[in-house]
Amino acid sequence: MIANVVDKRVETPSAHTLVLDVDGWPGHLAGQHVDVRLTAEDGYSAQRSYSIASARNGGRVELTVQTVPDGEVSPYLADVVEPGDQLELRGPIGGWFVWNPDSTRPVLLVGGGSGIVPLRAMLRARHDAGSRALFRLVYSVREPMETYFADEFARPDPVVDVHFVHTRRAPVGSRRPVGRLGIADLNTHGWPPDFEPDCFVCGPTGFVETAANILVALGHEPRRIRTERFGPT
Repeated sequence: MIANVVDKRVETPSAHTLVLDVDGWPGHLAGQHVDVRLTAEDGYSAQRSYSIASARNGGRVELTVQTVPDGEVSPYLADVVEPGDQLELRGPIGGWFVWNPDSTRPVLLVGGGSGIVPLRAMLRARHDAGSRALFRLVYSVREPMETYFADEFARPDPVVDVHFVHTRRAPVGSRRPVGRLGIADLNTHGWPPDFEPDCFVCGPTGFVETAANILVALGHEPRRIRTERFGPT
């Protein structure tokens, strides 16, 4: 299907959000993704998958793209595409790493870097649905300037607990020492295992494996831990 680019926003020095109007969009669940295909004049094509950042909203879809150095698709989307351009999409795709607004089970979101994108879609879907499901988010970034969706984090939802993990540089006044995600972060800021929360973990492979292993060690049921890995192809 064809998507029309209607807006483009800077999220971080290396990430942009593309706002698309998609004719015939069937709707999506928070956590699903799309494939974006680019085709050159000589017929060469490249395709990459991107999580949907927006909650379901008619035919409008938002994709937040992190530029991958020497990548074939992300630099074009970040540096070349402008409002008025068109993109070829396939989707929505995915049925495992999704959150349904009908669910009332507690939710723990654990995101690393660009892995926050599908998790932000879940937070937006929760808000739009008026859901009473209890959410907690643990978000790991290298430094404050690399925080995706900073404007939304600056207007926190009073019923969603958010804990930041800064791995290289923390903001002034931060009580948590700089360092990678650890047991204390998920033990203190996650849900107790006996609450039986649904856990969604997304980020680079190493981050996802570490977080998932910690959750299992803390007593969470593996079947309730859903993971998705981000990274260059």
